Amino acid sequence: MSLDQFHWPVRVYYEDTDAGGVVYHSNYLNFMERARTEWLRALGFEQTVVKESLGVIIVVHSLSIAFKSPAYFNDLLEIHCNVAKIGRGSIELAQTITRNGVLLISAHVKAAFVNAATFKPVGIPPNIKEAMLQEFEHD
Repeated sequence: MSLDQFHWPVRVYYEDTDAGGVVYHSNYLNFMERARTEWLRALGFEQTVVKESLGVIIVVHSLSIAFKSPAYFNDLLEIHCNVAKIGRGSIELAQTITRNGVLLISAHVKAAFVNAATFKPVGIPPNIKEAMLQEFEHD
């Protein structure tokens, strides 16, 4: 999957900014979470259904983020998701946030699949892994 294959638009609202009109740093994490959720939805998986039917949730294991340039109130941003690695029970995504093609944020996110009741690691359910692999192989 290339960065151009999945992206999610986000408009910056006043509530997303600090007193200077700049997006507050933690809100970028919210924007990236929305894009990951929409990416899964585009693959055909609603997280609520995955939890209810398979007893699995997806949690952020770790992330690194580099702030390149700020976003401001009313900006229209593009949040990109690019699969970097698919493991037995986790995925790694390269995510970027751009405005008019200019890179604002670069991040690497590792997300783990865990049992919804115990939070113990589990393998990626086969149907989800298959869908992710199909997208990953379309690089």
